[in-house]
Amino acid sequence: MTENKSEIRDGMRIEWDVPIRMDDGVVLRADVFRPVADGRYPVIMTHGPYAKGLSFQDGFPGMWEALSTRYPDAVTGTTNKYQNWETADPEKWVPDGYVCIRVDSRGAGRSPGYLDIFSPQETRDYYECIEWAGTQPWSNGKVGLLGISYYAMNQWQVAALQPPHLAAICPWEGASDYYREFTHHAGILNTFVSVWYPVQVSAVQHGGGGRGDRNPNTGEPIAGSATLSAEDLVANREDSAAELLIHGFDDQYYRDRSPELEKITVPVLSATNWAHHLHTRGGFEGYRRAGSERKWLEVHGLEHFTEFYTDYGVALQKRFFGHFLKGEDTGWDRQPPVELNVRHVDGSFELRPEQEWPLARTRWAELHLHPDDHRLATQPPTAATSARFEALGDGLTFTTEPLGEDTEITGPAAAHLHVSSSTTDADLFLTLRVLDPDGTDITFRSALDPAGVVGAGWLRASHRATDPERSLPHRPWHAHDQPTPLVPGETEALDIEIWPTSVVVPAGHRLAVTIQGRDFEVPGDGPWPETYGVPMRGHGMFVHNDPDDRPAEIYGGTTTLVSGPDQPSYLLLPVIPRTPGSPTATRRGPFPTPRR
Repeated sequence: MTENKSEIRDGMRIEWDVPIRMDDGVVLRADVFRPVADGRYPVIMTHGPYAKGLSFQDGFPGMWEALSTRYPDAVTGTTNKYQNWETADPEKWVPDGYVCIRVDSRGAGRSPGYLDIFSPQETRDYYECIEWAGTQPWSNGKVGLLGISYYAMNQWQVAALQPPHLAAICPWEGASDYYREFTHHAGILNTFVSVWYPVQVSAVQHGGGGRGDRNPNTGEPIAGSATLSAEDLVANREDSAAELLIHGFDDQYYRDRSPELEKITVPVLSATNWAHHLHTRGGFEGYRRAGSERKWLEVHGLEHFTEFYTDYGVALQKRFFGHFLKGEDTGWDRQPPVELNVRHVDGSFELRPEQEWPLARTRWAELHLHPDDHRLATQPPTAATSARFEALGDGLTFTTEPLGEDTEITGPAAAHLHVSSSTTDADLFLTLRVLDPDGTDITFRSALDPAGVVGAGWLRASHRATDPERSLPHRPWHAHDQPTPLVPGETEALDIEIWPTSVVVPAGHRLAVTIQGRDFEVPGDGPWPETYGVPMRGHGMFVHNDPDDRPAEIYGGTTTLVSGPDQPSYLLLPVIPRTPGSPTATRRGPFPTPRR
């Protein structure tokens, strides 16, 4: 049986493996970092499956190397002995009068039980952990949630349950829709779960010993002392990847794992990234749909973990939580509702306050596709034209003329296309690109990919039905509840969501869109970096190549794009006027030069 230990070290009172009993008797284990002095303090909490005792440096050495060498401010002012992947460093919070708590979720790390990611049971456990923390003698009764990715996604979930002691949340780059963002892109299965789960989740399942790692501060095995057989481990966890193939549509399985955002009432700071094909959309949708009257949106770039740890990110987090958990005058009452780090092609960012999202001054520009000469133009073709492409080939690329002036594109985007297929279905992959005067792609350090693309959208044609009550011109909402097969050779209209993006395109550069029936790959010979065996060539590790989801006899046909006066095919792009009356901005950077 696990025993919790208490000690004072590095200016903190640390309690390891504190038991938190759930209503069904299962005991979860938490590490609690708090000030040495007696008192009542606000709580910063995370709850998840990545093993609270696994050090960032040991578990994710490549990411740690990138963070510590490129952004030294992220790792200064701390011994870094308590760093844990995608959670707050207690050495940066406890001295400011916070309690930091990390909980291993049910079945993970040092907590026993059945492992079922994002399940209603896991969310209910989180609720109980929040209530436990809010009623401890060292707590002031206010609990805030802060963390990246998994530790952001489950914030949306549990906040919708309205735990009484939850006071504020800061989901930092986390999906808010299990179907549309985490597992599928517009009906097309994203293979991320099948790649990520064995490495980051089941590898640290309780009773498995995980990677064989031990907590460097306690010497205890990160996945508990007990060793279960391989068969028992399998029996004690949900096969999350297999479930995705069983559930191809947005049914109750996904709804049970997606939050009712409208039920969130606590203050929200939603921080998201311009180019993360798992999390970007969730940050914007969470902000837009959350029921809270007090909510803010912040958008940044770079690797998806970077700004969480930098001085910029920590300062933002502390101003938010200082205001809502401690009642301090942090200036948060003057924080603009929206704060954007607008991207520039030199790798720098323009920090700019805004009042709403999408921006009210947006000029929605239609750029029409001309299949005869592959142009993008403001006027549609004067006669119906078409072009064919092999779905699994290079597709079609349409480009503008060189831009006559610097042009900012910031916001959600969409495409309205008329297509037919030689088969009963087709997958459409849209990639927004910026080409320099020599025709070379401008790419950005984004998510885990050093050569990230500007923007992306997807749609499985048989999922083309939209919900008119939830759809917007710039953000169609697909129901994903039943198939509507194509009739081979018959043209259908498709509305395709392109996830929000931002870039200032310099004069002389060109905009382009590539349309394919497979994942786009940045041109060039590499070598391309890999994450968990997936080569990253523009979309990180978020690719769509599961043969069971995409059998070649259906998704390997010939696709025809049609455009003309009666069947217009166009992009809808958010152009932001750069006028003297625009909000003031400051330039941040320069950051590492974008790869070309």
